Amino acid sequence: MTDLPLLAVLCALVGALLFAIGSVAQQSAAAGVDEGDALIGELIRSPRWWVGVGGDVGGYVFQATALGLGSVLVVQPLIVSTLLFALPLSARFAGTRMSAKTWLTAIALASSLVVFLTVGNPTEGAATATLRHWALPLALVVGACVVAVVVAGTRVPAGARALLLGAACGGLYGVAVALTKPVIDDLEHGPVAVVTGWEPWALVAAGVAGFYLQQRAFQAGSLAASLPAITIGEPLVASYLGFTVLDERLRVQGAGLVVVAASVAVMIWATIALSRSQAQSTPAAALGDSGTSGAAVSP
Repeated sequence: MTDLPLLAVLCALVGALLFAIGSVAQQSAAAGVDEGDALIGELIRSPRWWVGVGGDVGGYVFQATALGLGSVLVVQPLIVSTLLFALPLSARFAGTRMSAKTWLTAIALASSLVVFLTVGNPTEGAATATLRHWALPLALVVGACVVAVVVAGTRVPAGARALLLGAACGGLYGVAVALTKPVIDDLEHGPVAVVTGWEPWALVAAGVAGFYLQQRAFQAGSLAASLPAITIGEPLVASYLGFTVLDERLRVQGAGLVVVAASVAVMIWATIALSRSQAQSTPAAALGDSGTSGAAVSP
């Protein structure tokens, strides 16, 4: 019998819907900017891009609320459901219809989420931890993101560049998500506790850097290259930090561990399959000047 925080689940799902709306709008705007142009300068003149930013802000508010009510291991798998909302939205935007195969893959993703949450039954964990506990896990994640960005800046194909930038974006978003819990805990002790702690500033830095890399990934190459890395990278990194730093655990053993592992594998497979299906189904008329799809998803 599980004891999942239902309000946290609801807030996470609303956040996923808003992320889907925001990402479809942002990808549509970023895909139309040539790589030789000033990306941010072009985007801030696009009303569609601002709609996307509003969706992301609203999504993060609900995501943060969910994290205040439940564990990272509960909230982040649900955020992956952004794809389930974005697929019909992007299909309508691009003037296409979702195939039966796409719907079946979406159902597989939703089912794997349910299995993970009900069988794994994640614990709440600690609200915060000392800098000593954060140092090594954060250094490993940030170091990997820096390496990805450096390699993306070399002479690599556009698809590889989009993949690397997307992976770095997802990693930094995962850091921001994990840091949200201690920041919420600081809020309970007043504004002074917030501004004097290191966590809020690290959260802002990770969020801003991740947001910029997201726009670069959307612009750099195909949707099939950037979308899986962003969508999967965030929950994987956030769950890793929740597990290693905040002492969150899955309340399962024996055969249940096999079931949970299988559900995670299905989530990863379905996320990649759905993103590629979305990219392939977008008609040429919906493609931007840079050759990327006009609709995408990212939490």
